[in-house]
Amino acid sequence: MVSESQISAAIARVCDTEAIPKAAAADLLQFHKSLIEYVLDERDGPTRLNVLGICGPQGIGKSTLTQVLQTVLRDLAGLSIAVLSVDDLYLSSAERRRLASEVHPLLRTRGVPGTHDVARGITVIRQLLAAGDAEQTRLPRFNKALDEPSPEHEQPLFKGRADLVILEGWCVGAIAQSASALAEPVNALERDEDAHGVWREYVNAQLTGPYQVLFGLLDRLLLLHAQRFEDIYAWRLLQERKLAAKLSSSSAAPGASRLMSDEELRRFIMHFERLTRHILREMPARADLVAELDTHRRVTAINRRTH
Repeated sequence: MVSESQISAAIARVCDTEAIPKAAAADLLQFHKSLIEYVLDERDGPTRLNVLGICGPQGIGKSTLTQVLQTVLRDLAGLSIAVLSVDDLYLSSAERRRLASEVHPLLRTRGVPGTHDVARGITVIRQLLAAGDAEQTRLPRFNKALDEPSPEHEQPLFKGRADLVILEGWCVGAIAQSASALAEPVNALERDEDAHGVWREYVNAQLTGPYQVLFGLLDRLLLLHAQRFEDIYAWRLLQERKLAAKLSSSSAAPGASRLMSDEELRRFIMHFERLTRHILREMPARADLVAELDTHRRVTAINRRTH
């Protein structure tokens, strides 16, 4: 079994890389230790864990959590870990413009179900689980600063079969709402720009179809559960500023012009509000593991569903 000191050291390395305050490491330790033990136990259980889904609203810490899991399970437990984010499956701006023209203008903005290359995600996960020792799987990546998929030469190659695939994202494992739940707009964006519900009905229909095939590949689902939707803007704003700082200190700085202003970010988050609120309401009852987080993104409880 991986020791607490080893986990602590791995968390410290990720905190250094991601510029996370050292004080946060202590809050992270117990949660990550519990999660790592959970993953290792479930891999040896009667229903083997091969694909782990991690769901949580924007800015809550999914990427950091995933990096810690990958680091510890790879370096300390000897597992081959492949990580895929739904954010890396976003369609190109040209493909989203086509959707905007053919279905609804709001589909030009990346984020909601319907704006991802779901078939690519399904193919990649299946390849990772079936690959031979010498085979390589190209992992998709998306450049948010440029709002475009990364070119092929910037997409990492994963060699061999993955012992564990982690699929993380804000809507991972989501299910559709009832038709009646779509009737009333949840914010000004829906009220003013989707008055007839065409956009939200299209998004909802995607969740009943291709996305359920993708999410059906999950063996376990972890939910990082926020107490209040209102906290998400502050978390996402911090995420955007970290990205801006990273770009300004690198050769990728010209792409910073595509980063969002505070006003643009508020509008952007409205695209996610309906489904995020739906997830926060209904997913805790069916997720395999639920981590409750407070306003400061500290884990206050971990609830495990018994099968």
